Amino acid sequence: MSLLRLAWRNVLRQRRRTALLSLVVVYVSVAVLFLFGFLDGYGESLVEAYGQYVEAPVVVAQALWWEDRDPEHGLRVMPSLTYPLIQAMSPRLSLYALLRSPYHVQGGVVLGVKPEEEKALSRVPSKVKEGRWLSGPGEVVLGYRLAQRLDVRLGERLVVETGQGALGLEVVGLVQAGVGNVDFAGVYVHLEDARRLSGREILATHLALKVPRGQEARVAQKLNENLPQGFLAKDVWELMGPIRADYEGSRLFYLPLLALFMLLAAVAVVSTVYVSVRERLREFAIVESLGLAPIHVAAQVALEAALAAALGLMAGLLLGYALLWYTSTHDVFGPLMRLSVELLPEAGLSEHLYTALRPIYALYASLVVVLSALLALLFPGRLVLRLDPSHYLRGE
Repeated sequence: MSLLRLAWRNVLRQRRRTALLSLVVVYVSVAVLFLFGFLDGYGESLVEAYGQYVEAPVVVAQALWWEDRDPEHGLRVMPSLTYPLIQAMSPRLSLYALLRSPYHVQGGVVLGVKPEEEKALSRVPSKVKEGRWLSGPGEVVLGYRLAQRLDVRLGERLVVETGQGALGLEVVGLVQAGVGNVDFAGVYVHLEDARRLSGREILATHLALKVPRGQEARVAQKLNENLPQGFLAKDVWELMGPIRADYEGSRLFYLPLLALFMLLAAVAVVSTVYVSVRERLREFAIVESLGLAPIHVAAQVALEAALAAALGLMAGLLLGYALLWYTSTHDVFGPLMRLSVELLPEAGLSEHLYTALRPIYALYASLVVVLSALLALLFPGRLVLRLDPSHYLRGE
């Protein structure tokens, strides 16, 4: 305890130096908190977009369909799925089609759904901007940006063609979900219409399941242990495709960068402490001559570095969490995300991004204090251990 008091007294005695040391740690702490919050928030935004709008939390299909999404590999018999965490389940039938309005022609993916069951599974039905959601065969709901491209309006007819059939469907609703895949490419029809367009005797191409948030991987794993041979369940992370690799690549890039920031901050703290120790060698020599062991003096130096870093850490945590709170409750990144959605409309990005706010970030940021103390023992502390008190006491 006496060493701690001595270290604290020396930290307060050198207030200007302590303030400069703390500023470095404040900067790094805020950077660590914000970057972790941003990356986790981005990941949660992707899970939300793919789990609630683009795909589903868990999808079950034949293994052949996962390799080649031809309706030929669709479901002719529905597998029996029972698991306590399944909250909702509905068949879907997706197929490539040509969308033909009186003015434009465009290719796309048509998703056949059961309208009422889809309401329990997806948030798309609740995001209808104009008109209404599907109520029966002969209708189509479009993403509002796709409708603009095709130049079709409510009440007009849209011809959907596949290699196996064609249907003229009435546009009854336009969806604005704030998710690129839905707004720019969403085409929703009744499951019966999708079956006719497929031209095959299939019931659906896959089964979409709703499960509690955070349980997607666990449910998919448990289902795979009991599914009939030839079937495969995938969770939302597996459904993301290339965007998942982009997200994981970002984490792999930024985590070593953050580690380097923390190391540089600790080096900045220790280098300043080293200079301070060199200026105070005579003081340490007197202290040792009074009976304090060299190892205790070295520990006092490490404590001084840790205390200076801890002061910066506390200020950094206050600033960092205040910044995370604000960006987790306000759509600060909305303009940036809307631009990203315009540039990459089929990436599954959401127009809104809120940072995550988790207590564990404080533990990550505190590593800079640990690094500072360890480096202080290695360098300034080593200088104290090699000190020859008689040399300084003689005034040489």
